[in-house]
Amino acid sequence: MKKPLAPRPEAAPGLTPALERNIHALVERRKREQSDASIQQKIADAITSFTGSMQFVYLHLFVFGFWIAANVRWLPGISPWDQSFVVLAMIASVEAIFLSTFVLISQNRMAAEADRRAELDLQISLLTEHEITKMVALLNEMAAKLEIDPRQNEELQEAASDIAPERVLDKIEETKG
Repeated sequence: MKKPLAPRPEAAPGLTPALERNIHALVERRKREQSDASIQQKIADAITSFTGSMQFVYLHLFVFGFWIAANVRWLPGISPWDQSFVVLAMIASVEAIFLSTFVLISQNRMAAEADRRAELDLQISLLTEHEITKMVALLNEMAAKLEIDPRQNEELQEAASDIAPERVLDKIEETKG
């Protein structure tokens, strides 16, 4: 007896139980992957998330605005400390170096996740193509027993043919050049 992949939740209107189960399994997997992430990945993601927010923009508008206003003597009672703005430029440059590194760390992790999903999609597509080819062959056999000639339809004959995925990739590469 086969065990189900995941518990069968009650399906929402417009969804099948299988689709509901798949959505639940994907959400659980995403949660598990997030909890399994290293502390460095979690820190990089948190920094990237914050630096990609409007709060980060507002913070910089305030800090840089104050720095500039104070150092061009627009704020009475505050003595300038960086009239040439060299320190401000250095701080901004160092910040940009670190922020771009954190963004790249997060992008690399997301690219690796996307590669895993693409590999899964490819494997499922290949399996589906194989199963459909077998079903078409079975239907052709059934049609023959019922004395229906499926060979009259060229598309049905093509659907019954196995596809070589590596040949498809070769043809795609040939047409790009």
